[in-house]
Amino acid sequence: MMKILFFDTKEYDKKLFNEYNVDYGYEIKYLETKLNAETAPLARGYDAICIFVNDLADKDTLEILKECGVKLIVLRCAGYNNVDIDNLPDGLKVVRVPEYSPYAVAEHAVALLLSIDRKIYKAYQRTKKYNFTLNGLLGFDIHGKTVGVIGTGKIGRAFIQIMKGFGTEILAYDVFENKEAEKELGFRYTTLDELYEKSDIISLHCPLTKENKKMINAESIDKMKDGVVIINTSRGKLIDTKSLIDKLEEDKIGGLGLDVYEDEEEFFLNDMSNSYKRDRGLSLLLSMPNVVITSHQAFFTREALDKIASVSLSNIKEFIETGECKNEVRK
Repeated sequence: MMKILFFDTKEYDKKLFNEYNVDYGYEIKYLETKLNAETAPLARGYDAICIFVNDLADKDTLEILKECGVKLIVLRCAGYNNVDIDNLPDGLKVVRVPEYSPYAVAEHAVALLLSIDRKIYKAYQRTKKYNFTLNGLLGFDIHGKTVGVIGTGKIGRAFIQIMKGFGTEILAYDVFENKEAEKELGFRYTTLDELYEKSDIISLHCPLTKENKKMINAESIDKMKDGVVIINTSRGKLIDTKSLIDKLEEDKIGGLGLDVYEDEEEFFLNDMSNSYKRDRGLSLLLSMPNVVITSHQAFFTREALDKIASVSLSNIKEFIETGECKNEVRK
């Protein structure tokens, strides 16, 4: 019987994985604690562990997992920037869910954009108090604007499709250009500099790598239009928080929508309302009137969770039966 230890689990994880595990019969234990070098010894005696976006599988953690006898790390997400793949020990494999619902994330990015543009949250709070004035609620037409999309994988392309429906011009940047998609969806690949310079709205849909860490910083923001709206539903460390705050205070950035944050690990997906622990940068951003922040929920739809549970467990089955997996992350 395959023994699997889950880290950083919530009630919805337990419910869904238990439903799908009926067809597999794995022995599963769920922990609320996150994976790191201190908690890795808890995996002793387990064949596999299952982790999420804010678990940390760095070099030291991987060595401990290997010593504990773990043979498989199952990522119940697409991104794997939290796993030190370059230092993966021999005999320890990593699998992931390469896609669960690109539409969920793309649609949430659009929701953030509309919330910022049309002041939805401010209007909601105001009308709850029976205040029906329009002062301070002025937005802009998205139709006719230029939208810059960084990353044209499945999520980026889903976002482009939606934004084309608004009647926008799309500029895109990707290290690996998809010329077929460019022709089919009617967008144009360009350089980052041109994208920064010409876009009214910029949305990030790329994975986090060593090369693009903090790609949105003071220097890149200075190249952007005054009043630019920035949306990030990818990874928090793509953006330098200090630069964001400085440029918001300078009125360079007109609006900001974040579903991820540079140092989110201790806060996002957790209830911190009764804690005195605060992140200075996050608190400053939350206090700003043209910023909307959600707690890494872009993926959070029933369809996406179903896909995460089903693919994660089938990845384990494939590994057991063949020793390989089509969704393996390799060095």
